Amino acid sequence: MAHIQIHRDDIELDDPTLVEGLPGIGLVGKIAADHLVDVFDMVHYGTAHCEGLPEIAVYEAGDPTVRGPVRLYADAERDLLVLQSDAPVSPSSAEEFASCIVGWFDSHGVTPIFLSGMPAEKEGVPSVYGIATGDGAALLEDADVDAPTESGAVTGPTGALVHEAQRVGLTGVGLIVQADPRFPDPEAARALLNTAVGPLGSFEVDTDALVEQADEIGQAKERLAQQMQEGDDESTSARPLGMFQ
Repeated sequence: MAHIQIHRDDIELDDPTLVEGLPGIGLVGKIAADHLVDVFDMVHYGTAHCEGLPEIAVYEAGDPTVRGPVRLYADAERDLLVLQSDAPVSPSSAEEFASCIVGWFDSHGVTPIFLSGMPAEKEGVPSVYGIATGDGAALLEDADVDAPTESGAVTGPTGALVHEAQRVGLTGVGLIVQADPRFPDPEAARALLNTAVGPLGSFEVDTDALVEQADEIGQAKERLAQQMQEGDDESTSARPLGMFQ
Protein backbone atom coordinates (compact mmCIF):
# COMPACT_ATOMS: atom_id res chain seq x y z
CA MET A 1 0.00 0.00 0.00
CA ALA A 2 1.32 3.46 -0.93
CA HIS A 3 2.49 5.40 2.11
CA ILE A 4 5.27 7.44 3.71
CA GLN A 5 7.14 5.47 6.37
CA ILE A 6 8.43 7.66 9.22
CA HIS A 7 11.58 6.43 10.97
CA ARG A 8 12.14 9.22 13.51
CA ASP A 9 9.18 9.87 15.78
CA ASP A 10 11.52 11.74 18.10
CA ILE A 11 11.83 14.65 15.63
CA GLU A 12 9.19 17.35 16.06
CA LEU A 13 8.29 19.59 13.12
CA ASP A 14 5.80 22.45 13.10
CA ASP A 15 4.24 23.03 9.65
CA PRO A 16 7.61 22.47 7.94
CA THR A 17 8.87 23.73 4.60
CA LEU A 18 9.93 20.96 2.21
CA VAL A 19 12.39 21.20 -0.68
CA GLU A 20 11.74 18.66 -3.44
CA GLY A 21 14.75 17.18 -5.25
CA LEU A 22 13.62 14.84 -8.03
CA PRO A 23 16.03 14.43 -10.96
CA GLY A 24 15.33 16.71 -13.92
CA ILE A 25 16.91 19.18 -16.35
CA GLY A 26 20.44 20.03 -15.19
CA LEU A 27 19.72 17.92 -12.10
CA VAL A 28 19.11 21.28 -10.42
CA GLY A 29 16.58 19.96 -7.91
CA LYS A 30 18.67 16.97 -6.95
CA ILE A 31 21.88 18.98 -6.58
CA ALA A 32 20.12 21.60 -4.44
CA ALA A 33 18.39 18.98 -2.27
CA ASP A 34 21.54 16.91 -1.80
CA HIS A 35 23.46 20.05 -0.82
CA LEU A 36 20.91 20.96 1.84
CA VAL A 37 21.05 17.46 3.33
CA ASP A 38 24.86 17.61 3.45
CA VAL A 39 25.43 21.19 4.66
CA PHE A 40 22.76 21.00 7.40
CA ASP A 41 23.69 17.42 8.34
CA MET A 42 20.04 16.43 8.06
CA VAL A 43 18.81 13.10 9.41
CA HIS A 44 16.98 10.35 7.54
CA TYR A 45 13.38 10.99 8.60
CA GLY A 46 11.23 8.87 6.31
CA THR A 47 10.96 6.78 3.16
CA ALA A 48 8.42 7.06 0.33
CA HIS A 49 6.67 3.83 -0.66
CA CYS A 50 4.61 5.11 -3.59
CA GLU A 51 3.54 3.81 -6.99
CA GLY A 52 6.02 4.69 -9.72
CA LEU A 53 9.18 4.24 -7.67
CA PRO A 54 11.67 1.58 -8.79
CA GLU A 55 12.17 -1.28 -6.38
CA ILE A 56 15.92 -0.85 -5.95
CA ALA A 57 18.21 -0.92 -2.93
CA VAL A 58 20.31 2.22 -2.43
CA TYR A 59 23.49 2.35 -0.35
CA GLU A 60 26.28 4.86 0.22
CA ALA A 61 30.07 4.67 0.36
CA GLY A 62 31.22 3.86 3.89
CA ASP A 63 27.72 2.86 5.07
CA PRO A 64 26.27 -0.64 4.52
CA THR A 65 22.72 0.43 5.42
CA VAL A 66 20.26 -0.07 2.56
CA ARG A 67 17.73 2.70 1.92
CA GLY A 68 14.83 3.30 -0.42
CA PRO A 69 15.40 5.44 -3.54
CA VAL A 70 13.17 8.35 -2.41
CA ARG A 71 13.62 9.57 1.16
CA LEU A 72 12.74 12.43 3.48
CA TYR A 73 15.44 14.17 5.52
CA ALA A 74 14.68 16.49 8.43
CA ASP A 75 16.22 19.45 10.23
CA ALA A 76 14.11 20.29 13.30
CA GLU A 77 16.06 23.49 14.02
CA ARG A 78 15.06 25.03 10.68
CA ASP A 79 11.69 23.22 10.50
CA LEU A 80 12.89 21.87 7.17
CA LEU A 81 12.30 18.69 5.17
CA VAL A 82 14.07 17.62 1.99
CA LEU A 83 12.76 15.06 -0.48
CA GLN A 84 15.89 13.34 -1.79
CA SER A 85 15.71 11.03 -4.80
CA ASP A 86 18.28 8.67 -6.26
CA ALA A 87 16.10 7.43 -9.13
CA PRO A 88 13.61 8.83 -11.66
CA VAL A 89 9.89 8.27 -11.23
CA SER A 90 8.14 6.26 -13.93
CA PRO A 91 6.08 8.66 -16.09
CA SER A 92 3.29 6.10 -16.34
CA SER A 93 2.89 6.24 -12.54
CA ALA A 94 3.50 9.96 -11.97
CA GLU A 95 -0.16 10.57 -11.11
CA GLU A 96 -0.20 7.88 -8.40
CA PHE A 97 3.17 9.04 -7.08
CA ALA A 98 1.99 12.65 -6.87
CA SER A 99 -1.20 11.65 -5.07
CA CYS A 100 0.82 9.66 -2.51
CA ILE A 101 3.36 12.43 -1.82
CA VAL A 102 1.04 15.45 -1.91
CA GLY A 103 -1.54 13.62 0.19
CA TRP A 104 1.09 13.24 2.91
CA PHE A 105 2.09 16.92 2.56
CA ASP A 106 -1.51 18.01 2.93
CA SER A 107 -2.19 15.89 6.03
CA HIS A 108 1.03 16.98 7.79
CA GLY A 109 0.94 20.74 7.21
CA VAL A 110 3.89 20.71 4.80
CA THR A 111 4.57 23.68 2.50
CA PRO A 112 6.44 22.29 -0.51
CA ILE A 113 8.99 24.06 -2.69
CA PHE A 114 9.15 22.29 -6.05
CA LEU A 115 12.29 22.73 -8.19
CA SER A 116 12.63 22.62 -11.99
CA GLY A 117 15.18 23.58 -14.61
CA MET A 118 14.32 25.31 -17.87
CA PRO A 119 16.68 24.59 -20.78
CA ALA A 120 18.45 27.84 -21.65
CA GLU A 121 21.65 29.41 -22.87
CA LYS A 122 22.82 31.40 -19.85
CA GLU A 123 24.80 34.58 -19.44
CA GLY A 124 25.75 35.51 -15.89
CA VAL A 125 23.70 34.32 -12.93
CA PRO A 126 20.84 32.04 -14.05
CA SER A 127 17.39 33.64 -13.81
CA VAL A 128 14.93 32.23 -11.26
CA TYR A 129 11.18 32.77 -11.09
CA GLY A 130 8.33 31.29 -9.10
CA ILE A 131 4.86 29.85 -9.61
CA ALA A 132 2.32 29.14 -6.89
CA THR A 133 -0.46 26.83 -5.70
CA GLY A 134 -2.97 27.62 -2.99
CA ASP A 135 -1.82 30.77 -1.21
CA GLY A 136 1.76 30.40 -2.42
CA ALA A 137 1.79 33.68 -4.37
CA ALA A 138 2.04 35.59 -1.09
CA LEU A 139 5.06 33.50 -0.09
CA LEU A 140 6.79 34.36 -3.37
CA GLU A 141 6.03 38.05 -2.91
CA ASP A 142 7.37 38.06 0.66
CA ALA A 143 10.58 36.34 -0.51
CA ASP A 144 10.96 38.75 -3.46
CA VAL A 145 10.91 35.96 -6.03
CA ASP A 146 10.11 37.15 -9.55
CA ALA A 147 6.97 36.11 -11.43
CA PRO A 148 7.31 34.27 -14.79
CA THR A 149 8.24 36.38 -17.79
CA GLU A 150 6.53 34.03 -20.25
CA SER A 151 3.85 31.36 -20.29
CA GLY A 152 5.06 27.82 -19.70
CA ALA A 153 4.45 24.41 -18.17
CA VAL A 154 6.28 22.13 -15.76
CA THR A 155 6.46 18.56 -17.03
CA GLY A 156 7.50 15.19 -15.64
CA PRO A 157 7.04 13.97 -12.05
CA THR A 158 7.58 17.44 -10.56
CA GLY A 159 4.88 18.77 -12.89
CA ALA A 160 2.59 16.04 -11.57
CA LEU A 161 3.37 17.10 -7.99
CA VAL A 162 2.62 20.77 -8.74
CA HIS A 163 -0.58 19.79 -10.56
CA GLU A 164 -1.76 17.67 -7.60
CA ALA A 165 -0.92 20.45 -5.13
CA GLN A 166 -3.00 22.85 -7.21
CA ARG A 167 -5.84 20.34 -7.50
CA VAL A 168 -6.19 19.85 -3.74
CA GLY A 169 -5.58 23.52 -2.92
CA LEU A 170 -2.31 22.93 -1.06
CA THR A 171 -0.21 26.06 -0.55
CA GLY A 172 3.16 25.61 -2.23
CA VAL A 173 5.56 27.19 -4.70
CA GLY A 174 7.45 26.04 -7.74
CA LEU A 175 10.84 27.51 -8.59
CA ILE A 176 12.13 27.48 -12.16
CA VAL A 177 15.73 28.27 -13.05
CA GLN A 178 17.62 28.56 -16.33
CA ALA A 179 19.76 25.41 -16.60
CA ASP A 180 22.07 23.51 -18.92
CA PRO A 181 19.95 20.76 -20.54
CA ARG A 182 22.98 18.57 -21.28
CA PHE A 183 25.00 18.41 -18.07
CA PRO A 184 24.57 18.69 -14.29
CA ASP A 185 24.36 22.39 -13.45
CA PRO A 186 25.52 23.24 -9.91
CA GLU A 187 25.55 26.96 -10.79
CA ALA A 188 21.79 26.84 -11.46
CA ALA A 189 21.23 24.90 -8.23
CA ARG A 190 23.19 27.57 -6.36
CA ALA A 191 20.99 30.29 -7.88
CA LEU A 192 17.89 28.43 -6.67
CA LEU A 193 19.22 28.15 -3.13
CA ASN A 194 20.49 31.72 -2.82
CA THR A 195 17.76 33.55 -4.73
CA ALA A 196 14.65 31.73 -3.59
CA VAL A 197 14.91 28.58 -1.44
CA GLY A 198 16.78 30.33 1.39
CA PRO A 199 14.46 33.36 1.53
CA LEU A 200 11.35 31.17 1.31
CA GLY A 201 12.57 28.92 4.11
CA SER A 202 13.92 31.80 6.22
CA PHE A 203 17.41 30.32 6.45
CA GLU A 204 20.83 30.97 4.96
CA VAL A 205 22.82 28.26 3.25
CA ASP A 206 26.51 28.27 2.33
CA THR A 207 26.67 27.48 -1.38
CA ASP A 208 30.37 28.15 -2.01
CA ALA A 209 31.01 24.41 -2.18
CA LEU A 210 28.69 24.10 -5.15
CA VAL A 211 31.09 26.24 -7.17
CA GLU A 212 34.31 24.95 -5.62
CA GLN A 213 33.26 21.33 -6.20
CA ALA A 214 31.59 21.86 -9.57
CA ASP A 215 33.82 19.33 -11.36
CA GLU A 216 33.36 16.73 -8.64
CA ILE A 217 29.60 17.24 -8.59
CA GLY A 218 29.49 17.00 -12.36
CA GLN A 219 31.30 13.68 -12.39
CA ALA A 220 29.17 12.26 -9.59
CA LYS A 221 25.90 13.20 -11.30
CA GLU A 222 26.90 12.64 -14.94
CA ARG A 223 25.67 9.06 -15.10
CA LEU A 224 22.23 10.00 -13.76
CA ALA A 225 22.05 12.94 -16.16
CA GLN A 226 22.79 10.57 -19.04
CA GLN A 227 19.98 8.29 -17.88
CA MET A 228 17.61 11.26 -17.84
CA GLN A 229 18.61 12.20 -21.40
CA GLU A 230 18.09 8.64 -22.63
CA GLY A 231 14.67 8.52 -21.00
CA ASP A 232 13.54 12.07 -21.76
CA ASP A 233 9.90 11.40 -20.92
CA GLU A 234 10.92 10.70 -17.32
CA SER A 235 12.68 14.03 -16.89
CA THR A 236 11.19 16.91 -14.99
CA SER A 237 11.57 20.23 -16.79
CA ALA A 238 9.94 23.60 -17.34
CA ARG A 239 9.37 24.73 -20.90
CA PRO A 240 7.77 27.73 -22.62
CA LEU A 241 4.15 27.01 -23.45
CA GLY A 242 4.81 27.59 -27.15
CA MET A 243 6.82 24.37 -27.21
CA PHE A 244 3.59 22.43 -26.54
CA GLN A 245 1.58 24.08 -29.32
